[in-house]
Amino acid sequence: MTESPSAVGTAVGIAAGYAFTGPALDLGALLWDGTCLPDAPVRIPLPVLNRHGLVAGATGTGKTKTLQLIAEQLSAQGVPVFLADVKGDLSGVSAPGVANDRVRGRAAEVGQKWTATGFPAEFYALGGLGHGIPLRATITSFGPVLLSKVLQLNRTQEQSLGLIFHYADTKGLELLDLKDLRSVVAFLTSDEGKAELKNIGGLSTATAGVILRSLTAFEAQGMADFFGEPEFDTAEFLRTAPDGRGVVSVLELSAVQDKPQLFSTFLMWLLADLFHDLPEVGDVDKPKLVFFFDEAHLLFNDASKAFLDSITQTVRLIRSKAVGVFFVTQTPKDVPGDVLAQLGNRVQHALRAFTPDDQKALKATVKTFPNSAYDLEELLTGLGTGEAVVTVLSEQGAPTPVAATRLRAPESLMGPIDGPALDSAVQASPLYGRYAQAVDRESAFEKLAARPTPQPAKQAPRQPEGTKAPGEPGEGRSVVQQVVGSGMFKSLARSVGTQIGREITRSLFGTARRRR
Repeated sequence: MTESPSAVGTAVGIAAGYAFTGPALDLGALLWDGTCLPDAPVRIPLPVLNRHGLVAGATGTGKTKTLQLIAEQLSAQGVPVFLADVKGDLSGVSAPGVANDRVRGRAAEVGQKWTATGFPAEFYALGGLGHGIPLRATITSFGPVLLSKVLQLNRTQEQSLGLIFHYADTKGLELLDLKDLRSVVAFLTSDEGKAELKNIGGLSTATAGVILRSLTAFEAQGMADFFGEPEFDTAEFLRTAPDGRGVVSVLELSAVQDKPQLFSTFLMWLLADLFHDLPEVGDVDKPKLVFFFDEAHLLFNDASKAFLDSITQTVRLIRSKAVGVFFVTQTPKDVPGDVLAQLGNRVQHALRAFTPDDQKALKATVKTFPNSAYDLEELLTGLGTGEAVVTVLSEQGAPTPVAATRLRAPESLMGPIDGPALDSAVQASPLYGRYAQAVDRESAFEKLAARPTPQPAKQAPRQPEGTKAPGEPGEGRSVVQQVVGSGMFKSLARSVGTQIGREITRSLFGTARRRR
């Protein structure tokens, strides 16, 4: 059957919306009326990748392969990439793919010149749980807001935790690991320490008990390894290989996928740390980094309003630091509206409509797209694996026409590389010697343990009000005040507080990093 002139004209109009003149990523070829048009490529301009994006779709529709496809092309154009590998199957990006009938068939359909290619990659694991360079953060750097989400504290407990961090910051007490934080909480609720926070709100025994119990339970689950030193420097994600290609940083999360609160919040720490450190550069020819935030719905589940506000502001502002963020989840409704509104590039895989909730999610998804020449409800439920509905920002920043797209095949291995090969790659990395071995240097725990033991107060003759007993300059001060004012403590405060306390600045999330 011959297509009507209007139908042909519509397809030509959609294709024209993706005919960019500058550098771009090739996603695939236009699908129209059930036919794949290899001469009508669907693309994303490279400069708009810092306008963020969304990759969504039901389980098994090809989201992971889409991440791999985009990551490969970014790397090839000199852009570093961060991938959160929740299922453990993205390590194959470092190895050449394997040609087979399916790959050759897909390449022919979309007009792709497929070449088996591996890309430069670094592999990380949270706290060393899994195959990868251990990735850690200090408690001080992680901050009270993110830690509260990991510990599932309520708003009052979060505020109290913020007060504890404030005290540690101002006193130069470094919170490097969980035992440091536990020791500061215990000190501030002791008879000695209660007065320390009295003038700025205090810390109730009940709230401190909840925080301590949460820390104990967290540690009992084996989570202590994620916090400590050497702390990971997120600038490592911005590297390029000697041949100019961007390094693909793959964070393996399969060992902790049953701890969604932890790994999703840790990913947010990485992003917040980048935001904290990178300078403003405005719009650039290509991003400094594109950050893929997999299982994004876990980040937003049970999040406080303050937490969501911080995410929204971070995503809004990090664009001007040349970092693009792609959230990866099942449906757009998993992402709060204020965040979704900032995601200019969309790749929507198939959705299921088996239940009333599915139907509701489908209708909500359709409403998030600009006007379309397709019946999107019908199209989104009929897409095959490796097909998606795409709309991106043009080089002028305007949304492109909605395009049903048959996606290209990744050129790297579509699956994990074997364990021994992965271990060899990790140990051969120049970063391995820098981060592999945990370090436990002197910090808050040791400093509080070494403080002088308070002596019982001596009986002295009653002095007239406003005077001091001879030889007792500390009369009238609490034991803690005397300890804090002692020569030993002041020396610590000068040597540590000057170095640490004055240099700590906290970002939107309360994260901190000493100035590099």
